[in-house]
Amino acid sequence: MNYLFVYLFLINIASGIIFWWDKRKAIQSKKRIKERTLHFYELLGGAFSILFLMYQIRHKNQKKGYFLITYGIALAWMGLVSFLVFKFKP
Repeated sequence: MNYLFVYLFLINIASGIIFWWDKRKAIQSKKRIKERTLHFYELLGGAFSILFLMYQIRHKNQKKGYFLITYGIALAWMGLVSFLVFKFKP
């Protein structure tokens, strides 16, 4: 179970960096990271850092479609982690 939390910690750091990088590119009016790529990192488990950063750096929090997909992925991850924690409880 500890491996899962280490994995989630690392993927959330990576996802946060990519999300922050997209914000920097938006400010500089440079080529952006595709939303599909950001959602892919959320599916890998990085949805928690992205949700946090959506409001901290005010990036993509006004896009309803992006917002709904991100929250859906985060809820799915919360359900999966809860299931695994209670299923394999010592």
